[in-house]
Amino acid sequence: MAVARIRFLDSDEEDLIDQQSMECLETIGVKVKSARVLEMLGDAGADIDMKTQVARLPESMVKEALAHAPKEMILHGRDAKHDMRIPVSSWPYVGTSGLATYIIDINSGEKRDSTVSDIADCVKLADALSGVDYVQTSLTATEVPQQTHGLHELWTALQNTTKHVQGIEIFDAEDARMQVEIGALVAGGKKELDKEPRFTVIHCSIAPLMFEHDAVEAMVEFAKAGVPITTMTMSLSGGTAPVTLAGTLVNANSENLASFVIGQTARKGARTIYCSSSTPVNMTTGMIHYQSANQPLIAAGLAQMARRYGIPCMVGDWGLNDTDVPGFPHTFSETMGISLSTMSGTDMMGGVGSLDNAKGMALEQEVIDSYVWENVRMQMTPFEISNTTAALDVIKEVGHGNTFLTNIHTARNFKKEVIQRSSDRARFEATMSKAMVAEAKEIAVRLLKEHEVTPVENSIVREGADLLRSYEKKRAKAA
Repeated sequence: MAVARIRFLDSDEEDLIDQQSMECLETIGVKVKSARVLEMLGDAGADIDMKTQVARLPESMVKEALAHAPKEMILHGRDAKHDMRIPVSSWPYVGTSGLATYIIDINSGEKRDSTVSDIADCVKLADALSGVDYVQTSLTATEVPQQTHGLHELWTALQNTTKHVQGIEIFDAEDARMQVEIGALVAGGKKELDKEPRFTVIHCSIAPLMFEHDAVEAMVEFAKAGVPITTMTMSLSGGTAPVTLAGTLVNANSENLASFVIGQTARKGARTIYCSSSTPVNMTTGMIHYQSANQPLIAAGLAQMARRYGIPCMVGDWGLNDTDVPGFPHTFSETMGISLSTMSGTDMMGGVGSLDNAKGMALEQEVIDSYVWENVRMQMTPFEISNTTAALDVIKEVGHGNTFLTNIHTARNFKKEVIQRSSDRARFEATMSKAMVAEAKEIAVRLLKEHEVTPVENSIVREGADLLRSYEKKRAKAA
């Protein structure tokens, strides 16, 4: 099938990134700040220096990990109609933003710290929007104990959507085990969660080439439980990676490969998704630069590397607004860069509803991003290119200088061959105008009022609440 894609690297350049990454892991290695994980890697064949906490990974070990990593998987929702099979055959699945710390209040328009209640609203709205395929936990629960906020966020999300949930915050290995317990409640047990994972986690390495103690030990727990791990690297050109685009690709690819080795060493066949949210540093402000023209090119290069290894990936970001005010503030050129990320070859993307370089979120922005994505993704409609669809027999039948409009072939095929943009303009009459934010607000308020999410059974809700209370008390005593 023909699908619009960006191809950034030629085959020789792919070979170079692969070769340099393998050399990086074998000679420089990765710093792993966990004796337990270092010992595990050493037993599997890595060259370990316990004093420096560096694991050097031979190429054979990396290739073995890639060989065992699943080449396709299904990310399940509470409702099977929302199950996502990756890799995709057309456009990628798009989800909400990740772990913002503030929200623009839908009523007052004021910026404030986000709460559990806000997470419930963001996730419920995403459940209602057809342009959102899965949900990240979206916001930080700032009013709960810091050591348990990730668990609160996951539990809140699982209750407010029947779509797949992607968790962001992991405190340590114990926290990971509790997240597995919460996920198992919704799935019907740990074996059922292993068989049909209802949530995914994002695990971030620390660029360049380092894995923190708590996070990497949590990663091992998720791998053992069958929870898919999304191995996000945030290699920032000129900051935490070489300023050259090639150097950024090598650093990001190396970190992903190291994550695959850790996951597969913990459990052969661990579900792992190659992931990056890499972009240059803004050389004027020193901040992350999601609107950079380099960002979709980095995403395209890393998507090619994931495809080279035959593994699912989540690279690039879908987010139309990096200011702190809801809307669509960018020029065509900047927006084109975001759109190109979708054609990089990625299977998943996050960012719906995001503001201010992922520090904030707004319900109005969720609506805007979802609607725009519904239209943009049509440009990645798959088309069959074959002798049949080339329709030479029809061309012969119609003949010189005549019309195909009245031919039966056109009537039979136009609905699947001619991309039809949404005709439901009543949903968003103010598209690309200053009035769009007000209209998006009206839509968000209406959907939150009218949309009903299939509830989790009361007995499970009570059990989950008991787990959370018990865990909070345990953490409080340990503090």
